[in-house]
Amino acid sequence: MSKTGYYSHSLFRKHEMGPGHPECPERLSAIEDRLLISGVFDALERIDAPQATWEDIELAHDRMYVASLRGLTERLLEEQQAGGPDYAQIDTDTSINAFTFDAARHSAGAALAATDAVLSGELENAFCAIRPPGHHACRDKAMGFCFFNNVAIAALHAVNRRNLERVAVIDFDVHHGNGTENILAGDDRVLMVSFFQHPFYPYSGDKEPASNMLNVPMPAYTKGMEVREMIEMMWLPRLEAFKPEMIFISAGFDAHREDDMGQMGLTENDYIWITEKIKDVARRFSKGRIVSCLEGGYMMSPLARSVEAHLRVLADV
Repeated sequence: MSKTGYYSHSLFRKHEMGPGHPECPERLSAIEDRLLISGVFDALERIDAPQATWEDIELAHDRMYVASLRGLTERLLEEQQAGGPDYAQIDTDTSINAFTFDAARHSAGAALAATDAVLSGELENAFCAIRPPGHHACRDKAMGFCFFNNVAIAALHAVNRRNLERVAVIDFDVHHGNGTENILAGDDRVLMVSFFQHPFYPYSGDKEPASNMLNVPMPAYTKGMEVREMIEMMWLPRLEAFKPEMIFISAGFDAHREDDMGQMGLTENDYIWITEKIKDVARRFSKGRIVSCLEGGYMMSPLARSVEAHLRVLADV
């Protein structure tokens, strides 16, 4: 078996939030086309993502919130049968269709299955090509295109059920992973390190809520070299001191200079460098164990090229 798993599911292309929405099914098509053309797919073990159970999701989310999202889906389906709308709005840029709830369960299921496969030694590491993303989903709230917090669920599965003592979450999306912070802040078994554009949506992360959070707000137009310097000076010493037994990545690629969702200046070479640094920490402290989950990235070409770059490092190709 290949040492790098690639988890996805057909339902991820059925979840969508309306014409012109940036978090669209075409994102996964662009990634997979690029991986096929480049030959990187040949180095990956492709695996269908299972569906997370209610108990899995409630590791990170309030039971009433999960029930309310399920109820909203059921009402939407009833209204559609009566000729009603195709979408139910949650906030100005987040809505569900008939497939969203099940797709979100498979997204969380991908992260959980990847965690188990890496911990069992079946895989060295894994990338979850999933939609909807997760890092804005709070314990009791959907927002920012996110419904269930895939990385937080997987990290809590690793410590609560698989008995790891220390896991790290690394978030390099252009937006602050406020949901992951909301769920994991104060849990000393988890260290979260992140950088993000600030001030910027969701307008949080500039104040440290807990000692296990290392947030690094960065101004618009920050380029890759400044990000690399910050990682060397701030992230790596904290990760090395923490000695994580497993690493989870919220892999957003919208800090790319060609992605107009944000205004940062990273390139594929920066994502290669960042992934190499993460992989080096994993090699020294975590037996190489990494589970990476897709978050943002909304311009098709830079997204696809950046995921290819990330996976080349994970899979050593």
